[in-house]
Amino acid sequence: MKQIVIIFVWGIKVMQRDRVEAILHLLRAAYPGARSRLNFRNPFELLVAAILSAQTTDDQVNKVTGELFRRYPTPEVLAAADPEEVAACIKSLGLYRTKAAHLVAACRTLVREYGGRVPDKLEDLLRLPGVGRKVANVVLSNAFGRDVIAVDTHVFRVANRLGLARAGDVRETERQLMAALPPGSRGEAHHLLIYHGREVCRARNPRCRDCTLRSYCREAGGLPE
Repeated sequence: MKQIVIIFVWGIKVMQRDRVEAILHLLRAAYPGARSRLNFRNPFELLVAAILSAQTTDDQVNKVTGELFRRYPTPEVLAAADPEEVAACIKSLGLYRTKAAHLVAACRTLVREYGGRVPDKLEDLLRLPGVGRKVANVVLSNAFGRDVIAVDTHVFRVANRLGLARAGDVRETERQLMAALPPGSRGEAHHLLIYHGREVCRARNPRCRDCTLRSYCREAGGLPE
């Protein structure tokens, strides 16, 4: 009896693994070369852009970071800046005053505690003002090549619709995705899920008829509730 149970559990795991691989295969075919849309040249610029991206599109962030990085090219320069002057530079973004304060405070922490270098550990990144798990994981994945997944609203929505996760919050969704996704695929999966969430699997009026993943999707009736 014990052997039967083990074989049954193993079979379920194999089916789940095959299902995840099939979803990733379809996403790769739909969005070849999916990558971050934020413009950055180094970990510092990515950290700044990721902090600015909260409740703002990547395109809007890219419109201000060119001038921002010209004025404040290093953590040391931004740490010494007047937050009001930084705010004026990013005024077109939502929550610009709060974001400006976070940027200056984060850079002061970088200079004071990390020698002006962006740390490559989650716990250190989370100590920086304006940095939550999503921003930290974006930096770890895109700047340092770590095999982690950042969960934003797109990733949360699409992952749960596809059954890659069954969670009510982003933290649990992240935990389940880390367990479900094959090692080495998590950073790529982050971008693929975001692209799919923007293009097809929208929060309102998802384009289910155009979706090649509808047979795997709870929203489109491909999965039981």
